[in-house]
Order: sequence, then C-alpha cells, then structure tokens
Amino acid sequence: MSHQNYVPAPIDTSCVEVPQELTELGEYLAKNIHEIWAMQRMEQGWTWGPERNDALRHHPDLIPYEELTDTEKMYDRSTSMETIKLILALGYKITKA
Repeated sequence: MSHQNYVPAPIDTSCVEVPQELTELGEYLAKNIHEIWAMQRMEQGWTWGPERNDALRHHPDLIPYEELTDTEKMYDRSTSMETIKLILALGYKITKA
C-alpha cells in the first residue's frame, strides 16, 4: 500500500458514552500523555522556546500540563477520552481498585 493512499480508519466510538466516574481518569490520562510526550521530546534534545522551531528543537509546550492553555490541553484530553471510549467499545470494563 502506498503512503499516498492511506486513509485513517479508527474504530467508531461516537456512540460510546463515558460514565461520569471516568472523567477524572480522563484528566489523569491527559496529563500523563503530555508528560510522556514532553519527556520524549526532551530525550530527543528539544527544549522550551517561545515559538516552535524544528531546526533549533524549541517548543512552547515543553511546560507542565497545568500551565498549558485550554486549547493545548484539549488535544491531550481528546486523546485520553478517545482511548477510554475505545476500551469501553471493545467490551472492557474500567474499575478502580
């Protein structure tokens, strides 16, 4: 298959409702997603910079999750909630011990 013909086909989770008790988990996941991303970037030599600069490996989001704008947090929150929705759509149950 050619990369030019690739069409993303994620599992449809649009009908999955996330129970209220899992929204806290979603926020923990979102923060951890950001922390992992930041750690990987730093391991690759990236540092904080006021503007993204790929040549200098500067990125303005190399800051604690709590300091991100709501717009930036929404990217991580969307990823976390879609992950939870996929787990539920596949028939798994999420319980807190």
